[in-house]
Amino acid sequence: MIHSNLNKMTPPLLSLYVTYLLSGSIALKLSPSLNITFVKAGQDLTLNCSFNHTTVAVMFYWYKQPLGQKPQLVSKFYKHEKDGTFTDEFKNESRFELETMNYKNNLKISKAQMSDSATYYCISGYSYVYEFLEGIIIQVKDSDLVFQASVHQSTPETIQSGGSVMLNCTVHAGTCSEKHSVYWFKNSEESHPGLIYTHGGRNDQCERNRSSQTQTCVYNLRMESLNRSHAGTYYCAVASCGHILFGNGAKLNIEEEGEYFIYVYALSGALAFNSSLLVFLAYAACTLYKRKNCKCTDADHLHYAALKVNKATRSRRQQEDTLSQCVYSSVKQ
Repeated sequence: MIHSNLNKMTPPLLSLYVTYLLSGSIALKLSPSLNITFVKAGQDLTLNCSFNHTTVAVMFYWYKQPLGQKPQLVSKFYKHEKDGTFTDEFKNESRFELETMNYKNNLKISKAQMSDSATYYCISGYSYVYEFLEGIIIQVKDSDLVFQASVHQSTPETIQSGGSVMLNCTVHAGTCSEKHSVYWFKNSEESHPGLIYTHGGRNDQCERNRSSQTQTCVYNLRMESLNRSHAGTYYCAVASCGHILFGNGAKLNIEEEGEYFIYVYALSGALAFNSSLLVFLAYAACTLYKRKNCKCTDADHLHYAALKVNKATRSRRQQEDTLSQCVYSSVKQ
């Protein structure tokens, strides 16, 4: 691996690296998901990014990526210095401020504007090793703008592997008559978010309400031969009239074929085993109980027999006066 001092790396070169990284050309340590934050125009917000004091990274950056555009370097902070610095157009942006104390690289934005809507990345760097620490989507809403976007999924959230699904993005454009671009992107725990499809500059799928002078547009995203890699939350984003709005998202779960039967067989086997175990335990307990409570003793059995002995030498009278003798015998079994 080639090592170099990040302080000597120019922002354009680093921007090129980030562009490659965001497009998935280079494998990196990535945050599991993006956080989406909605704020009203004029509100203050803070994008948090912290790091451990034991980290080997020495440089920390904030990048701003407007939808459909290249990432823009906002700021850079050297860990062993007190303050960070802003770059290019952000140098004179008084609404932006860096908080770099106590192992932080927080980006503060005051009085949020519609132009602040974008995806912000906090990136740490050491030599040519980069790590995405945070990814935050900021959506600034203007209460005066009659422009809405929503995503509706007409199919169940769980789809069998190998099946297909149709995701719908319904755009209520309000009074905005300009052409708009619709972007689809996916966010999942297994991979970093990325654009997967775009409807660019097309209003041919729109219907206009003549009475209210508003229009509603519907965009469909059909996916076939689904597998586990397609699982995640799908968002549509609409760019028009100088604004970018995100839909509410549609979560898609993929169930592998035969997975249900495997669960059934496993549960059936477990139930049969438990039943057999219960029968065995019941039999063992019953046997133990009988042995403990059955008092089987070898009692003597007495047999009585009355014997009459007649002596031939005696007279008849003597024989009659002789009492019967009772003989007792005991037999042990």
